[in-house]
Amino acid sequence: MSDSRNAKSARPLTLRDVSEAAGVSEMTVSRVLRGSGDVSEATRTKVLEASKSLGYVPNRIAGSLASQKVNLVAVIVPSLGNLVFPEVLGGIAEVFETVPLQPVFGVTNYDPEREEAVLYEMLSWRPSGAIIAGLEHSEASRLLLRNAEIPIIEIMDADGEPIDSMVGISHRRAGRRMAAAIIEAGYRRIGFLGTKMPLDHRARKRFEGFTEAMAKAGLEVADQEFYEGGSSLLKGREMTAAILSRAPDLDFLYYSNDMIGAGGLLHCLDNGIEVPGRIGLAGFNGLDLLDGLPRKLATMDACRAEIGREAARLVSRSVGQDSSGGERIILKPKLQLGETLKRRPPAWTDP
Repeated sequence: MSDSRNAKSARPLTLRDVSEAAGVSEMTVSRVLRGSGDVSEATRTKVLEASKSLGYVPNRIAGSLASQKVNLVAVIVPSLGNLVFPEVLGGIAEVFETVPLQPVFGVTNYDPEREEAVLYEMLSWRPSGAIIAGLEHSEASRLLLRNAEIPIIEIMDADGEPIDSMVGISHRRAGRRMAAAIIEAGYRRIGFLGTKMPLDHRARKRFEGFTEAMAKAGLEVADQEFYEGGSSLLKGREMTAAILSRAPDLDFLYYSNDMIGAGGLLHCLDNGIEVPGRIGLAGFNGLDLLDGLPRKLATMDACRAEIGREAARLVSRSVGQDSSGGERIILKPKLQLGETLKRRPPAWTDP
């Protein structure tokens, strides 16, 4: 089929569209998508590929409800193990308590194929809207979202073009701002510690903004340490020990999130490394766990609960209305200097 459907469909996709694309009957398509009936593997593959290429999702609402949507909102995030996302979900749930909408959560584990599978299943129940983390998706996921004909709110990020509406922060700006604070505090030998970033696009954008601001100041990251999997205090301790063993002259460590930053702080304090005199530290997210540390870590509030609330409000306002969407809500994260930067930097602006 030549139509790549890079814009929302003029009409809903149907079984006939899939049957024409696959070259089989509508009954065969129905059998494949229901997972029933005697269909050859070759035909099944052909139908599933055609369905994916079109961004078609079967409607699992039976009978008289088939043309309606349910009062569910699909909420899709990459992780529940990361302390960031429960706060976002809490903000969403707070707003939905006041309206006849119920969030249903899906987790992708930062895996694009898993995101496609979660979207396919959730959209088949015809939710009233979808809230999904990030702006980067596979082409198959983008087709599913474009063809869903419901409000789509992409959250957590503002550095890119949304499919419909978005609520988030500029991670590149956040990285630039933190770099400026560190440099203005007098640190020059700066190391970076964070997740491997091919699929964590927001961490990658913060790092890009951070290195951009350093380059403008004639500096570059002196050393780096990366990890895979979930964040933890133990990983922060291990990474900090590794980078300082390799580069003992570093005078600042910038962590991609507060959890590993907190682990780094505990490592330094346990080993008699003076913070912030001998070495400064900073993280990202502004997590409440920082309040229980022996020393308050410098960080940046990522507006998590506010992002959740704003996204839920957008969905609530859009449901049942003939709205073109396209709203962009860009929030400004707040720098929290804590006690791990040597001195309070002057006011900083980003034009």
